[in-house]
Amino acid sequence: MHAPHLPPPATLRRLLGLGIVVLGLFAMLQSFWRMLQSQYPEPVFEAFLAGSMAAVATALGTLPVWFSQRLSDRVLDSLFGFGAGVMLAAVSFSLIVPGIEVARAEGTGPWGAGAIVGGGILLGAAVLLLVERWVPHEHFIKGVEGQRAQTLRRSWLFVFAIVLHNIPEGLAIGVAYAGSHAANASTLATGIAIQDIPEGLVVAVALIAAGYRRATAITIGMLSGIVEPMAAVFAAMVIGVSKLLLPWGLAFAAGAMLFVISHEIIPESHRKGHEASATGGLMLGFVLMLLLDTALV
Repeated sequence: MHAPHLPPPATLRRLLGLGIVVLGLFAMLQSFWRMLQSQYPEPVFEAFLAGSMAAVATALGTLPVWFSQRLSDRVLDSLFGFGAGVMLAAVSFSLIVPGIEVARAEGTGPWGAGAIVGGGILLGAAVLLLVERWVPHEHFIKGVEGQRAQTLRRSWLFVFAIVLHNIPEGLAIGVAYAGSHAANASTLATGIAIQDIPEGLVVAVALIAAGYRRATAITIGMLSGIVEPMAAVFAAMVIGVSKLLLPWGLAFAAGAMLFVISHEIIPESHRKGHEASATGGLMLGFVLMLLLDTALV
């Protein structure tokens, strides 16, 4: 009778370390949760909860990497496309349209409302472009970018790239919850959480393909979602200062997300020749978000 097969000690140590990190993050989020609950208005707390849900979804998405050696490039590109479709629909239905409605409700005419939202979209994209040019990071497609990138370890460059990708999602959640339409905010947060699951998986798989150990890739993928509740809280607090900032905030988040979709996700999904699969994923993601927006509002 053969003895049961046990993982090697190094793997057990990595699993133990990963468990400690996850428990530490949970304790930190719980403390932050209590502080927000006692000191800040309800929209800020709700934004934190929704951002945390997105972070947990990202973490859950990385877990299948423990049990699968590799996903095909076609599947990865389909998942990229799916995420792009969800984000594109969220930008349209949960950010741009409500932004125009809020601007009109404040007494702005149709041209003025369009100008406010259009200006906010361009501002959000421009700010993210400047941040991307300045912050050192490494793309899966284009390689190293940003100031002083060559002086940092490659793992940190990937972390910064993933964080830059997730900031617009957190901002969108926070701005949505700072508004007056809770159903729109809930739809947006649900859609972002859904697309964060395959996003976490894709990030972990891509890191392994770039030469990282499985435990390192999963840890980085899990940690990458932590920025979303932070960005959500920040956005909700800023918009809470004055409701006049709400249409600008919605448009700014939309512009930042559009920048990520066009600058990163779609090019990545097309670079290996699986445009049909990526486009199919985009269409499915867009329609899913459309159904959520129709059913939950």
